[in-house]
Amino acid sequence: MDFLSLPKRTSGIRTYGLTSIIDLGTPMGELINNLSDYSHLIDLAKIGIGSAYVTPNIKKKIEVYKEFDIKPYCGGTLFEKCYYQNKLPEYKTYLHNLGIEWVEISNGTIDIPLNERLHIISYFKEEFQVISEVGSKDSDKVMPIAKWKEEIKLLLEAGCEYVITEGRDSGTSGIYEKGGTVKSELIQELLKEIDPNKIIFEAPSPKHQMYFIKEIGSNVNLGNVKLQDVLVLETQRCGLRSETFYMEDLECKLP
Repeated sequence: MDFLSLPKRTSGIRTYGLTSIIDLGTPMGELINNLSDYSHLIDLAKIGIGSAYVTPNIKKKIEVYKEFDIKPYCGGTLFEKCYYQNKLPEYKTYLHNLGIEWVEISNGTIDIPLNERLHIISYFKEEFQVISEVGSKDSDKVMPIAKWKEEIKLLLEAGCEYVITEGRDSGTSGIYEKGGTVKSELIQELLKEIDPNKIIFEAPSPKHQMYFIKEIGSNVNLGNVKLQDVLVLETQRCGLRSETFYMEDLECKLP
């Protein structure tokens, strides 16, 4: 029954308005129970950090996500570990064996030069959908705004489906200050030149999510969302929470 006027949400197989959850070891039974009710609210599932490599039932977990039309992929830390040990061909085989079709290319832990990341993207993109990530997990590293813009633009031009802005699962680095405050000047500058529909903003807490919903609209792409928070996030997107109650009925405030 639909009788309220709410912000228009994307649905089905979304290309924007994405909710990307982070799975840091969700038990299989809990996962299936949650997805049975809320899978229509979830688009991507990151098997966080390097946890996929030590998850005993990982292949089954990947199959469950795909059965619910959710795209699973491994966290960038696992990619970086493979890169560091010169095991990218083995990593490709590992992903194929799991039935994973998306790959994240990041440099959050180790410093991989941009040109090298662009080369790696070309190495993967013929066989996988590529997501790249910009920003460091080290909260003491400060990247100039111009560098953020340059990297995101070049990564998209190289063929990435989306670029993730680093925020960690704690919201304390990358696009956030150590204390968790959003670097609002950085975000505003990014939005001036880059299509927000091609960026996934890591927003692990409701307050972070509300910031981006208010700034960009109900169909902003959000990542590192906890599985137990997806329904509350949808209420925020639809203007059904106090903090977003008066949100304009727009898919996106920006062109």
